[in-house]
Amino acid sequence: MCGIVGAIAERDVTQILLEGLRRLEYRGYDSAGMAVLDHANCLQRHRSVGKVASLDDANQAAPLHGRCGIAHTRWATHGAPSESNAHPHFAADELALVHNGIVENHDSLRQALLDQGYEFGSETDTEVIANEVHAALAASDDLLAAVQHASGHLMGAYAIGLISSRDPGRLIASRRGSPLLIGVGIGEHFIASDMAALLSVTQRYIVLEDGDTADIRRDSVIIYDRAGVVVDRPVRTSALSPEAVERQGYRHFMAKEIHEQPAAVAETLRDRLGDARVLEAALGLEAGGTLERVSRIQIVACGTSYHAGLVARYWFEGIAGLPCEVETASEFRYRKHAVSPDTLFVTLSQSGETADTLAALRDAHGMGYLASLAICNVAESSLVRESDLVLMTRAGPEIGVASTKAFTTQLAALLLVTVAAGRHQAITPEREAELVAELRDLPSQLEAVLALEHDIAALAEDFVDKHHALFLGRGPQFPIAMEGALKLKEISYIHAEAYPAGELKHGPLALVDADMPVVTVAPNDELIDKLTANLHEVRARGGMLYLFAGAGTSLRPDAGQRVIELPPMPAVTTPLVYVLPLQLLAYHVAVLKGTDVDKPRNLAKSVTVE
Repeated sequence: MCGIVGAIAERDVTQILLEGLRRLEYRGYDSAGMAVLDHANCLQRHRSVGKVASLDDANQAAPLHGRCGIAHTRWATHGAPSESNAHPHFAADELALVHNGIVENHDSLRQALLDQGYEFGSETDTEVIANEVHAALAASDDLLAAVQHASGHLMGAYAIGLISSRDPGRLIASRRGSPLLIGVGIGEHFIASDMAALLSVTQRYIVLEDGDTADIRRDSVIIYDRAGVVVDRPVRTSALSPEAVERQGYRHFMAKEIHEQPAAVAETLRDRLGDARVLEAALGLEAGGTLERVSRIQIVACGTSYHAGLVARYWFEGIAGLPCEVETASEFRYRKHAVSPDTLFVTLSQSGETADTLAALRDAHGMGYLASLAICNVAESSLVRESDLVLMTRAGPEIGVASTKAFTTQLAALLLVTVAAGRHQAITPEREAELVAELRDLPSQLEAVLALEHDIAALAEDFVDKHHALFLGRGPQFPIAMEGALKLKEISYIHAEAYPAGELKHGPLALVDADMPVVTVAPNDELIDKLTANLHEVRARGGMLYLFAGAGTSLRPDAGQRVIELPPMPAVTTPLVYVLPLQLLAYHVAVLKGTDVDKPRNLAKSVTVE
């Protein structure tokens, strides 16, 4: 969601801040701002509603210059998008602060500060933090001590960056709940909520642990833990390159990421498949003993990751013989649980910082689960660090808000886990060898479907003037239909929902008419005859069908249906492959409608607050 960038250097940092914000635009935001300490050590600030480009325009009209500064892209929570609510926020014109997260007790803190004579120019919880730190400076003239004192009053989640004209040689950073890292340079240092923001200046970074506060200067970094004790945190080197977060000739990041899926899935599988078996050590050294004991699976996730979990339930139960439950993290957190013995707790998250999923994992630690497994794309994330077992998806940076390659790589990873756990249950060595061979073929299957893009783009023209769409699937294709509906609504703003095809008579059939396109995932499997009968119900009501059909079915194009035939493939991998045409359909509809494909309205890439 919100994005933080900060820098302290021997050079002007203004353009570093602006470039960092540009690289965080994919996260979702509605306003932007930056503040620097000028050459007289006075705070100067620009803020604007809208895109980073508007902030850049303001800076070109009245350039800011300084060697220490902070910047921010804001997603409105407390207070509407406005210049006064945009970050950075000042306290007494001598302290500037940016903040990600939510301070839950901001109302009581605000009232106490008002009673002390403080004035507020915004509706935000962030300005409360700035004034709280300023009030603490009355008791201690040390900026770091003031931040540490003020943070003890905050309830909720936060990551903050702070500079002050009182002490212009320092940049203070602190985090609890929301991610924050330090970029390491030579004679200069940086902060950011995402490493992507810093790739133009450094690939070396330090991850702040929960509760850490950092005193950052041009030539040093000192980190204090929650107890105020100086600690060492390792300096890491990012494997990302600046080019990885560029479009590389594609019109949109989403298009690039759709086409990266064969390579991304191949990377997920790399070094994890033996000649005839899945190498369970990819999940960690202790994975073998843990998986041998697993008798049940609990999956917790949000959004697209939740759909991946729903597909995996079919695999865990149908292939591995392991009972599996799947729940949205935001619901899991707020009910009581009866945990069966030897249940593996599996979390799915692209960023590893999804607030509800991370909180669910922390709750699960005390519930008696056998172990926790994180399937994630970000190695330095909180979810990865706090889980017993980890399987990295290796999808690479995903900039488009509507997830594509993160989803397919999660599915590939889940299939690996299914096989690794299932060999202790229902999967014979012979069956495992077959599944491994099918996994090896996955990238080529994905390539074959991407070759159908021209035909899928032609279908998209029928959707431009539509306001609603229905997606159907059966078995493991129902979650894929859910994902297809989500993609269409996310980026084209067409209302879309998904149903199991067998549920048509139980309500959604009432909506079907000539203006309601019905998109159906129809592989040639054991449910195809049942599905075909359901489709006749749509045609009898004058509905127009758009079918992604498996090779060898009896489905043919005619006046009532348009059909794109997909190549033959093994049944187990069809969910991974059949989601691609749905992604392409949503993408081309959005392009034709002229929406902001990579940054759809009201949505954020990484939902780091509840």
